[in-house]
Amino acid sequence: MESNRPSRNRRRRRLLAALAAFVLPISMATTASAPAQADLPPDPEGWNLVWSDDFEGQAGSLPDSDDWIVDTGTSYPGGPANWGTGEIQTYTDNPENIGLDGQGNLRITPRRDSSGQWTSARIETRRADFKPADGETLRIEGRIQVPDVTGQEALGYWPAFWALGSPYRGEYWNWPGVGEFDIMENVNGIDSVWGVLHCGVSPGGPCNETQGLGDSRACPGSTCQSAFHTYSFEWDRSGSTSELRWYVDGQQYHSVDQGQVGASAWSDMTSHAGYFILLNVAMGGAFPDGVQGSATPTGATRPGEPMVVDYVAVYETGSGDGGGDDGGGDDGGGDDGGGVDARSTIQGEDYQEQSGTALETTSDSGGGQNVAQVGDGDWLRFDGVDFGSTAAQQFKARVASGAGGGVSGLVEVRLDSRTAAPVASFAVGDTGGWQNWRTVPANMDAVTGSHTVYLTFSSGQPADFVNLNWFTFSTT
Repeated sequence: MESNRPSRNRRRRRLLAALAAFVLPISMATTASAPAQADLPPDPEGWNLVWSDDFEGQAGSLPDSDDWIVDTGTSYPGGPANWGTGEIQTYTDNPENIGLDGQGNLRITPRRDSSGQWTSARIETRRADFKPADGETLRIEGRIQVPDVTGQEALGYWPAFWALGSPYRGEYWNWPGVGEFDIMENVNGIDSVWGVLHCGVSPGGPCNETQGLGDSRACPGSTCQSAFHTYSFEWDRSGSTSELRWYVDGQQYHSVDQGQVGASAWSDMTSHAGYFILLNVAMGGAFPDGVQGSATPTGATRPGEPMVVDYVAVYETGSGDGGGDDGGGDDGGGDDGGGVDARSTIQGEDYQEQSGTALETTSDSGGGQNVAQVGDGDWLRFDGVDFGSTAAQQFKARVASGAGGGVSGLVEVRLDSRTAAPVASFAVGDTGGWQNWRTVPANMDAVTGSHTVYLTFSSGQPADFVNLNWFTFSTT
């Protein structure tokens, strides 16, 4: 839940890349064959960048904590042991296991100590709301080289690039119903990429759990291990039936449509706020063991071979950016242009303009930031909020307050002008603390079409009275 504004460094790099493409087309062709690239590729035609990380930074440093959570240990607190898959390593935040390489890449490296214990690393995006707007398509993409090890020395290696449904955070026992998109999995050094959907119930169910609905193919041109390849996943909501698609280097090799899964399971995995993205290298577990037909890793497995990630990016078709962020956040909130589905989870800090507020780190589920220090007369502006042709009739917001002393006020929704009559509002008082969050619903006038949305705050008192994390609109 970071700002939508790209960092100054990324803006500069994109400008330089554009100039290089104009002035030196021959050097661009040379760069394309290099093992890693210094910047994100240009946005594909017809797509808009929602969020990205190109892993620029000092060698040995962790990925940006504003964008990523580093998982540690052998499970989530209270969650299934061994991350629910039987993998045998312990995840750490040790630079020997995870870090930037100073050349625009992230490296996740499994290690084995003198006692035979394995360590590795796993990260997940703070944002957990990646989801296409109605009528649009979302693409999650990464340019990755899996560990360059094959044969007996590769047994147990399990690099993955994937996404989990947001309700999994804090619950940890609702898999596979919340949905899982495995964008790239590779095991045991085999020259093959697997793309898999997990959904429904386990075992069995519409997604054939615990196996899932998957397919695989060899990497084009060069092996998955010997070179970078671009792995992509698309969630298409543009047609009468939604579809999921998997690609490697732009070549589609797998798809699943809504009809294959059924209405109930599809709704369970798509009706929540969205998905968060993960990168990890596991060692051993159900998948590599199942492919090998015996336990992995073995004494022959060679430690120290990294998965190298050049970039991760999320795109969406259409005019919107899904309420998202294209990777920065150094300017303390704000967005370069707006454009968001009214029915998505709109993060408070993704405003285009504000008055009187501040941002702070939130303890609410999903992490990130919330809008703070909100008092009488303050406001936030969100451009291009698309309500579509079906009228929205309810407004919900995630709020907290530690005002105490009987201080309270109104959270109001106004369209296209800060002085327009509110179309929705609710009152909020002390919730027991500035990070003690409540989701408050309010009925609203029927709204269709695209609008500039203003959230205004009034109390008639000088004291701050509310914090805001996110809001959304719905038909009921």
